[in-house]
Amino acid sequence: MHLPIQDKVVRMVTAALVLLLLSAEASTQTATPTGQIRIPNRATAPLFTGKPGKQKTEITFDSATGIVTLKLLVQDPNGYFIPNIRRDNFVIYENGVRQENVTCDIEHAPVSLLILLEFGGRAPGFNRLASEKLIGAAEQFLDELGKDKADKIALWKYGDKPDKLADFSESIEKLPSILMGLGAPELSETNLYDAVIFADEHLRPVAGRKAIVLISSGVDTFSKTHYEDVIQTVKEAGTPIYAIALTRVLRDLADTEYRASPATKMNWTRAEKELQGIATASGGRAYLPENTVNLSPMYDDLMENLKVRYVLTYRSSNNLGPNSPRSVRVALVDPKTGGPLRIVDENGNAVPAVLTVTEATSQTTSER
Repeated sequence: MHLPIQDKVVRMVTAALVLLLLSAEASTQTATPTGQIRIPNRATAPLFTGKPGKQKTEITFDSATGIVTLKLLVQDPNGYFIPNIRRDNFVIYENGVRQENVTCDIEHAPVSLLILLEFGGRAPGFNRLASEKLIGAAEQFLDELGKDKADKIALWKYGDKPDKLADFSESIEKLPSILMGLGAPELSETNLYDAVIFADEHLRPVAGRKAIVLISSGVDTFSKTHYEDVIQTVKEAGTPIYAIALTRVLRDLADTEYRASPATKMNWTRAEKELQGIATASGGRAYLPENTVNLSPMYDDLMENLKVRYVLTYRSSNNLGPNSPRSVRVALVDPKTGGPLRIVDENGNAVPAVLTVTEATSQTTSER
């Protein structure tokens, strides 16, 4: 499939990136020990719930040099990044022609994150305890973010409407004290849909790798926006939303501590499904912890999925004009045999690999 060229100033080069799935059967084909890749053991189940969203592959073409750059994910079936893949394990075909001199690096990109925190509700006593859980989850996330000083964070809360607590210019070190100073929320609606639409629009002008981290119960009480509109908006925007869904935590809190509260009548099942739907449609992931004792593994998984990419570059051997369509296919191979690359864990068990590349259009080029 070729996509149309749309812009003459920033020349958009299309690439129909074929999704390559190395099945378990293909991954266990015979290969010499020197040709296989060994990776650390990982958990046998994903940390997120439901289906992961598909993020757009980043593609750029430099019209002056003919250099094509692809940034893509390589994961196991549980969504964990697969390390240790070398340059000679990647084979790239452009319009059916194998490309030579492919370079390979691993990128840990700085990111701009908008943290969107639920802070409100209709049940006073329940609100206070619920906000403590939600704020605690946000504080744990900020602890994880402190490891990379290049990341930029904006912090917003929402009840009736979104309210800014800190913009991207604020240092990460100051954000925990801002959270500590919030106190107990006032009675309000929890207009989740409106807040997600706002956050998505707020992030659109932000350049570079970016995402929304939504820390929420998933309950929407009085938004003007409909759920279906949210799904369509986040699909088109392509900014991943990582939902930290405290639905089960807050449902259990309502059932044990506030049985007479309106919180017990909330449709928690619907809230959980809708948070999953929003995350998947946007290209993100939904995490549904049973408690908030230690969310670090989930946050590590989130940041790995967002920040880490294999970066492949090559100089196109096809004599095509800057507006010509390019069909690119990426494969993982054993350079010794030419067959599928065998990936194994520390115990020697085969690990199927998934190259998550999607049809996409290049967004940045240089003109000289």
